[in-house]
Amino acid sequence: MTTVADGTGRGLTEIRRVRPTDAGRMRALRLEMLADAPLAFLETVAEAAARPHAEYAARVARVSAGADTAQFVADPGRPGGRLVGHAGGIAHPTEPDVTVLYAIYVTPAWRGSGLLADLVAAVAAWSRACRRNELMLEVVVGNDRAYRAYQRVGFVDTGVRVPHPTI
Repeated sequence: MTTVADGTGRGLTEIRRVRPTDAGRMRALRLEMLADAPLAFLETVAEAAARPHAEYAARVARVSAGADTAQFVADPGRPGGRLVGHAGGIAHPTEPDVTVLYAIYVTPAWRGSGLLADLVAAVAAWSRACRRNELMLEVVVGNDRAYRAYQRVGFVDTGVRVPHPTI
């Protein structure tokens, strides 16, 4: 867990692994993510909105502990407040040294605050603790804002291009 001041006057934000009690807030953030960047994630707002709370709660409980998959959030710590960022990591299915980052998101009002780097760093620290020293992520072709942001935090384009699975 890390608490960071973002330098923008927004205050302190805690970067931490998601907790089972975050299910409702994670659902709200997921719906925001899908509405804001519909091609970046592999489901639609309608599909996510139709999922029952119990399914969100089970998913959050699964990623709140363990070494195979984890999700981290940026939490400004306001009672009842919204989460403002998310990044997940999962062990690569065939490459034991690799963690694949997924569902990376920073809410628009917090972009440029350093939360992206902090969220990636949290996944990287968890990954190293699980003896996986390499990170990998995918970006939808045409999502230039995300592409540039990932370059700023140290990712390098491999040149590999694959079709989007839902288009």
